[in-house]
Amino acid sequence: MAKLVYGLAGLLVLIGLIWMGQGSGYFPYPAESFMIDQTPWIYWGALAVVAGLVIIVVTRSMRGRS
Repeated sequence: MAKLVYGLAGLLVLIGLIWMGQGSGYFPYPAESFMIDQTPWIYWGALAVVAGLVIIVVTRSMRGRS
């Protein structure tokens, strides 16, 4: 179960980094994306990255107690 949680949290971090890259214009792919150079996507991406990292930390601390 922990491997699934780590995988989903890692995916959330990756998606957040992509959103941040597109929102800042550093990752303009696909070229017709509505997210390119749109500041709100930087914030949404940062929120996704932080959420993914929190899930990873909480899962590690829960596994340490068992």
